[in-house]
Amino acid sequence: MKNLMNKIVSKAQDTAGRLKDKAICAYLRFTQARQRTVAVLSSQSGEGFVDTALKILISVVVGALLLAGLYMLFNDTILPTLTDRIKSLFNYKG
Repeated sequence: MKNLMNKIVSKAQDTAGRLKDKAICAYLRFTQARQRTVAVLSSQSGEGFVDTALKILISVVVGALLLAGLYMLFNDTILPTLTDRIKSLFNYKG
C-alpha cells in the first residue's frame, strides 16, 4: 500500500512539475510577444501614406516632363502605340 501511495505521489509531482514547466514556458512566450508588440507599436520609424503618395506624384511628374522634353527635342512621336492608345481612349463609342 505504501509503495502504491509513493508511486501516486511521485506521478502527481512529475505531472505538477511538467505543468509548472509548461506554465513558465507559456508565460515567457506571452511576455516576449507582448514586448515585441510594444516595440512595434511604439516605434517611430517607417513611411506614412503621405510620403509614399508624394514620391509617386513626383515620379509621375518627372516622367511626364521627361517625355514632353523628348517630344519637343525630336518634334516627332516617340511612342506611336501610346499615341494610338490615348486617341482610342478619347474616341470611345459605347
